[in-house]
Order: sequence, then C-alpha cells, then structure tokens
Amino acid sequence: MQNSIAIGAACALILATSAAAAPVSDAAQIRALEARFADSVRAKNLDGIMRVYAPGVRVFDVSPPREYDGIDAYRADWGAFLSGVGGSLTFTLSDLNIETGGDLAYSTSIQSWTWNDPKGASHSLTARVTDVYRKRGGAWRIVHEHVSVPVDLMSGQGDLASAR
Repeated sequence: MQNSIAIGAACALILATSAAAAPVSDAAQIRALEARFADSVRAKNLDGIMRVYAPGVRVFDVSPPREYDGIDAYRADWGAFLSGVGGSLTFTLSDLNIETGGDLAYSTSIQSWTWNDPKGASHSLTARVTDVYRKRGGAWRIVHEHVSVPVDLMSGQGDLASAR
C-alpha cells in the first residue's frame, strides 16, 4: 500500500514538473506582452509602455507626424500624450488576433482610450492597431506599429469612435 502511494505521488510530481516546464507558446507570450502594455497605459507608466517596443521601432501613429523612427521618437510621442492626460485614463484592448511564425509575428486589435485633459475636457478614441513583433534573445518586442482610424473620404473626417 505504501509503495502504491509513493508511486502515485512520484507520478503526480513528474506530471506537475513536466507541466510547469512546458514552454509557453509564442502567441501566449505576445498576449502577455499586450496585457503588460495595457496595464502600463492605464497606469500612465511611460517606462512600462516603452518596454514592449524594440529600439529601432517604426510607428505610423494616428496623430501627426506621419511616422516615428526609433524608440526615442516614439517615447517622446507617448510622453506628450500622457502629459496631456489630466486624470485617469481608461484603456481597453479587444479583438486581439495573433499570428506567429518563427521569430516574426503580427497582431491586430482594437484599442480604445478615454481621458480628460488638464482642463477637464473629456476625450475618447477607438483605433485599429496592427503590431509586428520580432523575437530576439527569447523575448518578443514590437518592431513596427500602425495605428489608424477609418476616414470618411467625402468629408475627410476621421471616425474616432470607430464603431463596426
């Protein structure tokens, strides 16, 4: 009886150890990166936000200028945005779809922000985001980001609510 209990305990330990050692999928790693990003945005943590980007990131953002080349340029953009938030910042990331292959991956998502500026005026934005990731040294980082909103071509006005 004691041998059966010992063998059962040993089998359970082996199964638990092998399950704990199972590699995390690339998609799960990217999903975790996006969750850390979302938490950092909500906390207005600029350093946390920037940790998801590679040093040579290239970004086509929703606001001018047309593009940002490199982490320093994009950090300045995020810093300017965060300094314009007068209180809490609500951020949601939804419809996250991830495709991986080797050391490259991409995702699409819908990202929505609501905030008040320092004067108390309320603002909101819902954007479409496409991220391209590269895995280096076992870690995924965003190497290219494209943020956009639909535009009414007749009026030239962007749809900042971006409903389906």
